[in-house]
Amino acid sequence: MRFMIIVHATPETEQGTTGTEQQFADMQAYNEEMLRAGVFVDGQGLHPTAKGAHVSFENGEWVVTDGPFAESKELVAGFTIIDVSSREEAIEWLRKWPVSCAPAPGQALELRQVLAAEDFGDAYTPELREREEQMRADAARAAARG
Repeated sequence: MRFMIIVHATPETEQGTTGTEQQFADMQAYNEEMLRAGVFVDGQGLHPTAKGAHVSFENGEWVVTDGPFAESKELVAGFTIIDVSSREEAIEWLRKWPVSCAPAPGQALELRQVLAAEDFGDAYTPELREREEQMRADAARAAARG
């Protein structure tokens, strides 16, 4: 089962503050521990919403609204994807999150399970699954080539 750990934005991350040397070292050690355990899939920080955009579909047209966006507590500043055997195991990994990178009081890390093919039911046909698997394999090969 794959889970996404969502790190919510703060006023500091929305201003472009990325962290201290200690925070980077602590997070790297945490990610390395997960990698050695075979559960780390990916993790990235995100630029502030000032560099982003909302793209919506309104009245038959695509509408682009440039950032920044309000309500930083509802925005995402980064994420980690882990592949574990259960929700409980995912929570145990969250309990090991570096204290130096812990959310401020009143904020939380968010844990969400990633949907898998079996979650989509009959509408996700074997043919569509096969196409999806081929696309992911092609993307992995392209990424490996750089």
